[in-house]
Amino acid sequence: MPKFTRRSCGALVAATIALAPMFAAAQDYTFRLAHVTSDKEPLQAAMEEFVKNVEERSEGRVAIQIFANAQLGSNPEVFEQVRAGAPIITISDPGYLSDFVADFGVLGGPYLMEDPRDFQKIVDSELYADMKDRLRSESGLELLSLNWLFGSRHMLSDKAISSPDDTAGMTFRTPPNIMWVETFNAMGARPTQVAWGEVYSALSAGVVDGAEAPLPSIYGAKLHETKNTISLTGHFKGFTGLMINADVFASLPEDIQTIFNEEADNAGAFMTDLMLNSEEEWIAKLEAEGVTFNRDVDVAAFQVATQDVYTKFPDWSEGLYDQVRGILDN
Repeated sequence: MPKFTRRSCGALVAATIALAPMFAAAQDYTFRLAHVTSDKEPLQAAMEEFVKNVEERSEGRVAIQIFANAQLGSNPEVFEQVRAGAPIITISDPGYLSDFVADFGVLGGPYLMEDPRDFQKIVDSELYADMKDRLRSESGLELLSLNWLFGSRHMLSDKAISSPDDTAGMTFRTPPNIMWVETFNAMGARPTQVAWGEVYSALSAGVVDGAEAPLPSIYGAKLHETKNTISLTGHFKGFTGLMINADVFASLPEDIQTIFNEEADNAGAFMTDLMLNSEEEWIAKLEAEGVTFNRDVDVAAFQVATQDVYTKFPDWSEGLYDQVRGILDN
């Protein structure tokens, strides 16, 4: 049975940042599971659920260690390690995946769905299966799941934001993701790309006027210490999932591959339930620390303002947005 060892990682280990030995005598396969967010967020709980179930179902043949808080590097750094063939599992999202298969980008668009549970219709579709196949063949990445609800994203600033008139002229932090940039341009804001680990300082120093994120991420990164008003705009309903190098995945026995795929999906359902059932709890936590919530948001106005965003991506397959709408509205 093949094993992951220092020898099999070879040049990769020399090229990446001080990776420890990947082989442990007690297990046949040892992986690292990396993410950049706080280990106090729901994402960590979902990862722990994934790890527990994989290790139990594999009867100890697989061991996975979680590294939160960017311990293995920033997202781009970890992504490059995965692409190079390291035995690392990481979180990915439609924005990153669209760098390789442009059509993934539509799944991260503004106000794509009202009920996050409808995203499962996409995951169950032939469209999604085709995009996964293209990702594997064109970039060497294996997408284990994409059904992890990271949360509805809301706006944090010094003032209540109720309509696009309020975002006009504001400088908003965005990740290096063209969908975010186009969306905030459509709202009349000035998107400024800032790495997640630098958002706190950017808000504190006034480099940006506002930021947006799910409530657990705002709380986990303590962004509410810099701005004290959160407007429940829900402009993105973000989904993430687990990704691994395709060749590493293909080298695993078929039963281990099945366990990875099934438990990645199961953990996604776990996280989606966790997120949907906990929003009021996160609101209460933030209110207890002095945050004011603005629920008086003209969502319809934001929807109208951002609808044109879906026309800004010439690399998408023809009729892609209409195809996605058909799946969601069915």
